[in-house]
Amino acid sequence: MKKKILISDIAKDLGISVTTVSFILNGKAKEKRISEGLTKRVLEHVKKVGYKPNELAKSLRTGKTKIIGLVIEDIANPFFANIARFIEAKAYSRGYRIIYCSTDNETEKTVELIQLFRDRHVDGYIITPSEGITDTVQSLLSSQLPVVLFDRYIPDLDTNYVVSDNVKGAYDATAHLAQQGCKRIALVTLYSSQTQMRDRMDGYMRAIDTYKLQPYVKKVNLGDDEQTAINDFHSFLEDQHPDAVFFATNYLAITGLKAIKQHHMPMPAVASYDDHTLFKLFSPTITAVSQPIEAIADELINILLNQLDGKEKGLKQVVLPSELVIRESSMRG
Repeated sequence: MKKKILISDIAKDLGISVTTVSFILNGKAKEKRISEGLTKRVLEHVKKVGYKPNELAKSLRTGKTKIIGLVIEDIANPFFANIARFIEAKAYSRGYRIIYCSTDNETEKTVELIQLFRDRHVDGYIITPSEGITDTVQSLLSSQLPVVLFDRYIPDLDTNYVVSDNVKGAYDATAHLAQQGCKRIALVTLYSSQTQMRDRMDGYMRAIDTYKLQPYVKKVNLGDDEQTAINDFHSFLEDQHPDAVFFATNYLAITGLKAIKQHHMPMPAVASYDDHTLFKLFSPTITAVSQPIEAIADELINILLNQLDGKEKGLKQVVLPSELVIRESSMRG
């Protein structure tokens, strides 16, 4: 087995003290007035011999693990997967690593995973909060741990968050369907009090009021299995006969499209909140409200790292605009 290289080995090879090597490796060469020539010689030797620092020892010394905990709803969902990818790349470029997990929007699972990250002493938290975790997030804040929420926020807590303008995004999609001449525009959403769902309902209702239409709202249980949801949506279409449907999430849209196909039903005009790779492949292509994924990731990692660096003192609560991407499914005439 290859012998692990230690700081003492580097010091011995170069004929200098362990303390000097340690200062250079910890970025304190200028502070300790170590010459640029010696600093360069040490760093070149470190690279040559393949020295790797003991991260555990380093974290105990500095009080930082250089790890960020990313707690998201569902890593399989393209929206969350792309957010995670951008955050990981941006964090890596700043010397941080990401550990992420999916909560499936379940309260107990979310609480357990956040506690797991606390036990691992991660430096900061980026969280899509499920319902019922107010006390858990408050505990993080009370311990002065850096926290940023995204996709939704907790109204009872003063905390950093980054969200898209859910009200306007839902309004624009519903208004677009009305402008296409649709008169019976349905909203398919979740039984949820979370802010993003509440705001999408609000945007839908505002557009319905603007165009003096009647609302048709179908709420779905998040825990329903797919076939139950398909049958339920089929019954709703048969009972209400909407000529357009706005889905509050992309996974609700996919379930709805499966129901239409499975039951050989005529397809109403369709729009969805949150774009999906499948929407460009489906026939007809599906109109969607697209969230600014890279901008969200930028804001999240900048807010968190500024907190970690002590640069961010006040609250940062960011609302970013979404874009309505019009495709074939919503066009009439």
